[in-house]
Amino acid sequence: MKYTYLLIDFFTAIIPFIFSFHPKLNFYKTWKAFFPAVIITGMIFILWDVYFTSLGVWGFNSRYLIGVAIGNMPVEEILFFFCIPYSCVFTYHCLDLWIKRNLPQRIELVLTTLLIFVFAITGILLNDKIYSMVTFIGLAVLMAVARYILKVSWLPKFYLIYGILLIPFLIVNGLLTGTALEEPVVWYNQAQIIGLRILTIPVEDVFYGMALILLNLLIYLHLKIKYQLISGYSGKPI
Repeated sequence: MKYTYLLIDFFTAIIPFIFSFHPKLNFYKTWKAFFPAVIITGMIFILWDVYFTSLGVWGFNSRYLIGVAIGNMPVEEILFFFCIPYSCVFTYHCLDLWIKRNLPQRIELVLTTLLIFVFAITGILLNDKIYSMVTFIGLAVLMAVARYILKVSWLPKFYLIYGILLIPFLIVNGLLTGTALEEPVVWYNQAQIIGLRILTIPVEDVFYGMALILLNLLIYLHLKIKYQLISGYSGKPI
């Protein structure tokens, strides 16, 4: 049982890693952009994790851990911020090759503006629940930066692909929060969350994951363009 979290990390990343070398995907050729993105984003989210763990917002079940920790962080939790983004950014890379149609710009602008407004208001109203507040306000700020400051054009595709990613997300995060296990690997302080769950998953985790992947992609795609790394099998610069 002590290898449970470590194995979840491993199996999340191993298949995307293997297929990174497929000649029609060539994701490994974008590693120059990916690794800075995952390191920068990982450091931000790990510091967030360390602080919330110290506050007792969430914690970890030693039954499912190998017992190696850095500070108050199990090594499995640190690996989470590298394995999950690897799988998700790889999936974005693959689907981006095949999904060519986007929402019209006007519809995307309305949708993004609405989401920013809803997330910001939700975070403000939930100011007595620190995980809910930080997650929703943080995501609103990140989306506003992406849309209005960086003016990225790929948000419609991100919405679609993140919707697809929610399927494996529910499996992985379900296991971590106790679905199909006797106890959760990661527990949450009920006083700091809304209390709505998808099976055993706090609903906030859906938006926490959205922020995690969005920040990775903002950095990754910026560096990918900067370095003019290839996109899949086309051989053409981005």
